[in-house]
Amino acid sequence: MVDTSLSVVELFIGFEYNEIDKSQVVRVIMINFLNDIRNAENPISNNRKLINTIAILFLGIALGTFSKYLDFRQTELPGVLMAINGVLDIGNFLGRFAIWILIALCISIYSNSAIRASINVFVFFVGMVASYYLYSNYIAGFFPRSYAMIWFGFTAVSPLLAFVCWYAKGKSKLAFILSALILAVLFNMCFVYGCWYFNAKSVLEVIVFIIGLIVLRRDTLRSSALMGTISIVLAVLLDMVIPFHFG
Repeated sequence: MVDTSLSVVELFIGFEYNEIDKSQVVRVIMINFLNDIRNAENPISNNRKLINTIAILFLGIALGTFSKYLDFRQTELPGVLMAINGVLDIGNFLGRFAIWILIALCISIYSNSAIRASINVFVFFVGMVASYYLYSNYIAGFFPRSYAMIWFGFTAVSPLLAFVCWYAKGKSKLAFILSALILAVLFNMCFVYGCWYFNAKSVLEVIVFIIGLIVLRRDTLRSSALMGTISIVLAVLLDMVIPFHFG
C-alpha cells in the first residue's frame, strides 16, 4: 500500500511539473510573438515612471475639468476664449470621443512598454473622467448617469485597448493592420458619410485625423499612404457592421 501511494504522489507531482512546463512554454511563445511585433523600449527608472504617470494623471484632471468648464460656463467665458469657442465650438468637440481617443493613442504608443501604456492610459482616463463628473455633480449641480456609465465602462477597458494599441508602432504586418484598424475607428469618429455625402464633424476633427495619421505613419510615404487607404476601406466596412459611432 505504501509503495502504491508513493507512486500516485509521484505521478501527481509529475503532472504538476508538466502543467508548469506547458504554461511556461505558452508564456514564452506569447512573449516571442509580441516581441516580433514590437520590442519594449530602453528601460527607465522607477522614479521616472512614477513622474510620468503622475504627470499624465494631472493632464487628465486638467483636461476633464477644462472640458466641463467650457460646457457649463460657455455663456460666461472670458472674451478671447468665448470668441475661440464660438468659431471652433471647442466645448462640443471635447464632448465627443475623437480627441480623447487621439490623446490616449499618443500616450499609449509613446509609452515605454505595453504594460506602461496600459497603466498610463488608465490613469489618464481616471483623472479625466473623475474630474469631469465631479465638476458636473458638485459645481454644475447635475450628474448625467447614462452618459457617465459609458465613460466609466470605457475607462475600465482602456488598459486592454492601450496594451493592444502600443503594438501599432511595430514593424510587422500585424502592426500595420492594427494601425489601419485604429485609423479606421478614428475616421468614423471624425467624419460623417453616406452614398451621396461626406462631411467632417468639424475642422478640429479633421486635424485629429491628420495627427492620428502622422502618429501612426510607417517608415515610407508609400506604406503610410497604403495604410491610410486601407483604413478608409476598413472604416466603411465597420460602418456597415456597426453604424453607431461614439462621438
